[in-house]
Amino acid sequence: MAAPHDNTPSAAQGVYAISVAAELAGIGVQTLRLYEQHGLIAPARSAGGTRRYSGDDLTRLHRITTLTDEGVNLTAVARILELEDVVASLRAERDRLRAKRK
Repeated sequence: MAAPHDNTPSAAQGVYAISVAAELAGIGVQTLRLYEQHGLIAPARSAGGTRRYSGDDLTRLHRITTLTDEGVNLTAVARILELEDVVASLRAERDRLRAKRK
């Protein structure tokens, strides 16, 4: 018997429509569009231009809602996310350089 194929999308693959992503994140569709307008989230687009959100996008949405629930305004949320992205990038580079030395 052949093993079943793993059809689970990667965390970076955009598979969720805007209504599904909003529901999974616990926010409204208009709020999700607002976050996109502020540059807080940038979903992939299908060939026809339909937004497609990934698991990584959902993780980011949860981070955004956590910050906004704590009273952080969207401008500050954008800066926090930018800094967190820089830190993650620097850590990845550090790890790459450490692995290269070994």
